[in-house]
Amino acid sequence: MIISKTPLRISFAGGGTDLKSYYQRNIGAVVSTAIDKYVYITVNKKFDDRLRVGYSKIEVVDKVDDIEHDLVREALKTTGVTKGVDIVYMSDMLPAQEALGLGSSSSLIVGTLNALHALKGEHVSAEKLAKKACEIEIEKLSRPIGKQDQYAAAFGGFNYIQFNKDGSVFVNPIICKQETKEKLKKNLLMFYTGLKAISTDNVLSEQNKNTENNLQNLDKMVDFAKELKRSLEQDNLDNFGNILHQGWMLKQKLANGITNPAIDDYYEKARKAGALGGKILGSGGGGCLLFYCDEKYQ
Repeated sequence: MIISKTPLRISFAGGGTDLKSYYQRNIGAVVSTAIDKYVYITVNKKFDDRLRVGYSKIEVVDKVDDIEHDLVREALKTTGVTKGVDIVYMSDMLPAQEALGLGSSSSLIVGTLNALHALKGEHVSAEKLAKKACEIEIEKLSRPIGKQDQYAAAFGGFNYIQFNKDGSVFVNPIICKQETKEKLKKNLLMFYTGLKAISTDNVLSEQNKNTENNLQNLDKMVDFAKELKRSLEQDNLDNFGNILHQGWMLKQKLANGITNPAIDDYYEKARKAGALGGKILGSGGGGCLLFYCDEKYQ
């Protein structure tokens, strides 16, 4: 049996600039970190040639094309494992297919690819796993998403990720003192809103269409990512909460549905209670809210 363990992620700044509609015009960038919450994939050879996939439902099929779960189906086809396996996935959070804003679908596809390659006795680099995951989600399944989640899941760690006009991606680890990381962790609070996020595809499809009209805002969001990187490398968190706040104000302008009255109410209550800034994670509408807040106000 092969078991893979792939991290979920939190994105702090630059979200939306990893979309092709933006980085083909200007270089995109995000600051994100893997977190200690994971998606687990188990792959086991079966005694027969049938395929079994276990998640919130159980699928048992004779042919790979008959699998309903699109990510697992395409991962099997991409790796050439087309018969005689049992695949099960689970997550430390809610079911991995539910939108929490933590990059769970990309963690799922990266983990599945990794496990299937391992089953074949193949070692695949983080770069190759991320590229294959992007090809499956963006090209084969035509999801209107960006590239940050796949690279965050495959590489792990705390990174400044740059998206270049030619489609290449640079993953640059953020180097800062351990004390800075510890202070950051102590000052971050994440809450599950209890709100089911609206369709990621709907929000991001609109965001893609609006890119040309939002270039100025998106350029500023890249600047925030750069500023956040510099602050961390200089071990200065004084402006961290303010950058999160300004980025959240801009993000709301990119498409309808990113926020709603309930999220706005939660956010304002947190700010009044002492949070310096925050944001909804992922495409918006629900899922998890992140705040930067000094310990004395938590």
